[in-house]
Order: sequence, then structure tokens, then C-alpha cells
Amino acid sequence: MVRYINVRSKTRNEFIDITEMVQDVIKEAGIKTGVCYLYVPHTTAGITINEGADPSVQRDILNALNRLIPHDMNYAHREGNADAHIKSTIVGASVNVIVDDSKLLLGTWQSIFFCEFDGPRHRRIAVKFIP
Repeated sequence: MVRYINVRSKTRNEFIDITEMVQDVIKEAGIKTGVCYLYVPHTTAGITINEGADPSVQRDILNALNRLIPHDMNYAHREGNADAHIKSTIVGASVNVIVDDSKLLLGTWQSIFFCEFDGPRHRRIAVKFIP
């Protein structure tokens, strides 16, 4: 069974920590051990695992992506969000996390982030467990 986490972004580019939301889904599903697959079915958003303890890390990543892939270049895609498509491709649309003892097996400083590159929008993340 696939479950979904809904998020609402507030700005064009932002990282939203969804770690606790994922952990809640694990608890609700009664998962003890296995693999948690997280997939973002959007072409202008992504998902990543990185440091969650210091918010400046997320700002640094977004700033670097914005410098590398500016919003206002002369892109062929005229919808106005070509940069978001490129950022999504670089960051990726899925991550896998081991679940052990009903908990995400993340490093001490790691968190799971939904990455918005074309907001603000309502988005969702598909969650699937393999025991």
C-alpha cells in the first residue's frame, strides 16, 4: 500500500523537513523493520537527506543551487520554471531509508527534506514500505 504525505510550500525555493511526518507514517503503519521508499511525483521538486540540526546548511544548499541554476536565464522552456526542472533533476525524486525497531535509520544530524523549487504549491510525497 502506498501512503502519502502532504506538504504546502510557502516560497519558490525551500527545504521542508519531513522527517517527523515520515516517522509518523511508520508508526501509523505499524512498520517494525524494512525499507521506506520516498518518492516525489513532481517534476519541479525533489527529496534529499542532509543535515537537519543547522538550518544554515539548507540555506547554503539552496543558495548554491540558485547560483548554479539561476531562475532568469534564457531557457528554451518558456513556462518560467526551467530552473526548477533542472534543480529537481540534480537533487533527485526519491530516497530510501532503512527502518529498524520502528525508527528511521538516519545519522545523528540527518533529516529528510522535501525540496521545493517552484513554489508556493501544495505537494505530496509517496511513501512505500518493503518489510
